[in-house]
Amino acid sequence: MGHPFDYLPFMATLFGIPQYLPQIGRLWRTRDPAGVSWAWAALTGVNNAAWFGYFTSSGYWTALVPSAAATLLAGTVAVLLARLGRAGLRSGAWVGAWAVLLAGSAAAAGPPGLGTVLTVASVVQVTPSVVTAYRAPRPTGVSPGTWLLVLGEVSCWTVYGLYRSDPRLIALGVTGITASVLMLARIRYAARRRYRPSPSARFR
Repeated sequence: MGHPFDYLPFMATLFGIPQYLPQIGRLWRTRDPAGVSWAWAALTGVNNAAWFGYFTSSGYWTALVPSAAATLLAGTVAVLLARLGRAGLRSGAWVGAWAVLLAGSAAAAGPPGLGTVLTVASVVQVTPSVVTAYRAPRPTGVSPGTWLLVLGEVSCWTVYGLYRSDPRLIALGVTGITASVLMLARIRYAARRRYRPSPSARFR
């Protein structure tokens, strides 16, 4: 590899492997799932398993490690949220249907078919996280560390996708950046409201 952009997958790996550990730690420590979407965690695990197959077929070998790590760790987040009562039948049916669609696309059309579905997979994956966080009055269960790491990883993939002219990686990156910024903004806004003194307290 001669071009500096060829090293972006390695940088994405450094961000990608540990990115769900802060969320796991927060849930394990606080038992507070407020603002955290079970569907997001489950879809992240399913999609990264599919990305693992796509990266294998495309020869993006350095991407296999973060994909495998995300599959395992996002699945762990989903299990923790389920134990905290955040999983529902409707969400489970939606995740199951999406997994069937991914598998069916790969079986029917091979890697190109899977890649076509993966173009919109990132939108499907992050939408529940953003909706849940913004609906929660106080999304205290969401880990900013996880979303900072997600932002770092998808930024690398965005630039690498532009460099390789890969629309799937570009879609993954742009959607991930948008979701990460929205999540971090929501966390910051909620924290500022939480610690803002009441009008009466200001004049005591």
